[in-house]
Amino acid sequence: MKYFSTNRKSPPVSFREAVLRGQPPDRGLFFPEKIPELSAEFRSRISEKPREGIAFEVIKPFVGGAIDDDSLFRICSETVNFDFPLVKITENIFALELFHGPTLAFKDVGARFMSRCLQHFSAEKSEKTIVIVATSGDTGGAVANGFSGVEGVEVIILFPRGKVSRVQELQLTTPGGNISALEVRGSFDQCQTLAKTALADEELNRRVFLTSANSINVARWLPQQFYYFFALQQWKKETAEAPVISVPSGNFGNICAGILARVAGLECRKFIAGTNANDIIPRFLQSGEMVEKPPLATLSNAMDVARPSNFVRILEIFDHDFLDLNENLEAVSVSDRQTADTMRRVFEKTGYILDPHGAVGFFALEKHLEDDPRQKGFFLETAHPVKFDSVEEITGTVGPVPPEIEDLSRLSARKTEIPADYEELKRFILGRI
Repeated sequence: MKYFSTNRKSPPVSFREAVLRGQPPDRGLFFPEKIPELSAEFRSRISEKPREGIAFEVIKPFVGGAIDDDSLFRICSETVNFDFPLVKITENIFALELFHGPTLAFKDVGARFMSRCLQHFSAEKSEKTIVIVATSGDTGGAVANGFSGVEGVEVIILFPRGKVSRVQELQLTTPGGNISALEVRGSFDQCQTLAKTALADEELNRRVFLTSANSINVARWLPQQFYYFFALQQWKKETAEAPVISVPSGNFGNICAGILARVAGLECRKFIAGTNANDIIPRFLQSGEMVEKPPLATLSNAMDVARPSNFVRILEIFDHDFLDLNENLEAVSVSDRQTADTMRRVFEKTGYILDPHGAVGFFALEKHLEDDPRQKGFFLETAHPVKFDSVEEITGTVGPVPPEIEDLSRLSARKTEIPADYEELKRFILGRI
C-alpha cells in the first residue's frame, strides 16, 4: 500500500514513511492509493469475530506489510482491549459509547494504535522522535496517555488557553516525563497551524525527527474505522436494516474514517455530520463554496474548528464529485441552545446523560429520522460527560465519577505558556533535542 499527498506535489510513500513523516512535505495529507474492499466472508461473519480480529483484518491492507502480522495483531489487541457498547436510548436511536478507554474519549483508539506503531518503527532507528500534536480537547489527553513512557519518543502537545475543560487540561498536563504541554495564547486553528508549520520546516526537520499525532497522521486516522464495525456487530442483533450514522464533527477525521469503512464494506444507510456553530461544511454542502470564518467558542469545545483539515480526505473518497458527496453525506449545524436543550430533554425523558458533543450527534440524527420514522440509527458518544464542566450545569449531574478522574485532581499540572508564534515553538522544540 502506498500513500499519496492530497496536494499531489510529493512522491508516494509506504505506510511506515507516512506514519513517521506525519504530513507530506507539500503540506497535503497522506491518502491511500486504493481503498481495500473487505471480503464477503468477513462481512457475513462479522458478528462472530472478536474485536481484535476485526481490527486486524480492517487495518492489515492499509499497513501493507510494513509491520509483521504477529506484531500488528498485538498492536490491534492492545488498541481495542476495552468495551464499545451500543446503548439503546429511544426506539430508533442508539449511542455508540466510545468513552470506556483510559482517557474516557474516542481518541484513545487512534492514540493507542499510533503510539504502538511509532514505537515499533522507532526501534529500527537510532535518533529520538519528537511527536507534535494540536488539541481542541480530547486528543491531548489520549496522546499523552498513549505515548507516556514510550522510549525514544518525546511528545509536545499544543492546546488553546482557556478553551479546553478542566479534566481535559489535567489529562494532558499531568503526565510529565516525555510529555510536554504548551498552553498557546490563541485558538485551536492557530495551534494546528503551528504544528503543521513545524512539520513542514525543512531546516528544523534536518535537526530533529519530527512527526504528528493529530488525525492528519494516518496511524491516528485509519484505526478509527474499527469501532464502526464493532457497532455493526451489535446493530445486527437489533435489526437487519442498515443504520443511519451520526458523527459529531469538528476536524472531520472521525467521520472520514467511517466513510472510508463504508467504502470498504461497512453497512450504512447514510452518514450525518453534526457540527456546532463552526458550520463551514454544512454551508459548503448547501452552496458548493468553502467560505471560512473565524472560529467560535461553543459548548462542544472539541469541535471548535474553523478549517477542518480532514475534509480534504472526504473529498478524495468521493473523487471531488460534489453531487456524489451530497447524496452520501448530510451535515447539520447545531446551536448551543439546541445542544443544551437536547442534553436536558434526553436526560429528563430517558435518564441518559449526553456530553455536549454527543448531544450534537443525537440532535442531528433525530432531525434526520423525523423525515422517515421507520429508519433507525446510532450516533457517536465520543467522550464521558464528566470531562465537560457544562454537563452538570445543564443536567444537574454527570453520573458516577470514574476513579481515574478522581485521581487526576491529586496530580500536579506541568505546562508552559507561549504566544501563537512559530519562532517561540521552534525554540522550544530545539531545546528538547
